[in-house]
Amino acid sequence: MHYARNLATKVPKSAQPWVATLVRTIFEQPDAASVRAQHAQVVTALEAKFPQAAAHLDDAREDILAFTAFPREIWRQIWSNNPQERLNKEIRRRTDVVGIFPSRDAILRLAGAVLAEQNDEWTEARRCMGPEILTACKKTAAIAETDANGVTIEAIGA
Repeated sequence: MHYARNLATKVPKSAQPWVATLVRTIFEQPDAASVRAQHAQVVTALEAKFPQAAAHLDDAREDILAFTAFPREIWRQIWSNNPQERLNKEIRRRTDVVGIFPSRDAILRLAGAVLAEQNDEWTEARRCMGPEILTACKKTAAIAETDANGVTIEAIGA
């Protein structure tokens, strides 16, 4: 998550491992209510020593916690950007092999071929979200939650 990278700029290098461990506790909670409560506790814990980091984490709350609107089974897949990073790395690797492209169309063809190959692989071999989980996401999208402050949180449509 880019929030974690930006958060690291708000604390001294010596405190970054502690802050990172503290932030990871947000994602280790068993349900949406616990995730929100842990986020509030982490912000409170950071306020005394690192007020800028606490403010940054609090400002990004809804973006960071958006994954809680979906079924618990897929939280790990949607809070991580690892698949996107792997795809970018593969495109970079393939374009580095070629080096210089004769035209813009040539690089678009190569990137398109890599994307099509990855799509086939994800569709057939490495499906992280099967049809049953996606169906559960659609059901969850119709449900609204109320947080501790009485604010209604609409689930994101899948």
